[in-house]
Amino acid sequence: MHIRLAVPGDLPVLRTVETAAGELFRQIGMNDIAEHEPPALHVLRSYQRAGRAWVAADADDHPVGYVLVKVVDRAAHIEQVSVHPDHQRQGVGRALIDAVDAWAVAQDLPAITLSTFRDVAWNAPYYAGLGFRPLDDEDLTPGLLEIREEEAAIGLAPADRVFLRRPTR
Repeated sequence: MHIRLAVPGDLPVLRTVETAAGELFRQIGMNDIAEHEPPALHVLRSYQRAGRAWVAADADDHPVGYVLVKVVDRAAHIEQVSVHPDHQRQGVGRALIDAVDAWAVAQDLPAITLSTFRDVAWNAPYYAGLGFRPLDDEDLTPGLLEIREEEAAIGLAPADRVFLRRPTR
């Protein structure tokens, strides 16, 4: 497995990865999350063209995971990270986050942020193991507050979500 920037031909595969990864939510009764549409191709294309979409590719260079990043209030904000269930628990997510960290350092960004489900085992507890720490409401930047509003608008309850931050390495 290797990490590389996404190329246009990867984008439909990333939607497939997202759909497969989303099915895990169905197993814990979060059917509405499992049924969320993956990012549209034009959205993926915008991240890819900006150089802020990385894939984890297998030995045949086929994407098995991906991460999308945007800059929010001087931090590399992970908008989405997904790994196909067939490749989970193999360090793929960690490798993708390490790639974001290296990019953030090169961009002189002091931290990585993300929002995730507070009580889903492969969400907040997983990221805590990677050194991310929860942000209190008073520590949320204007950009993160805007993301929280956007998430609420699509049905993600703020009480179920947590924003996390980790200094870059």
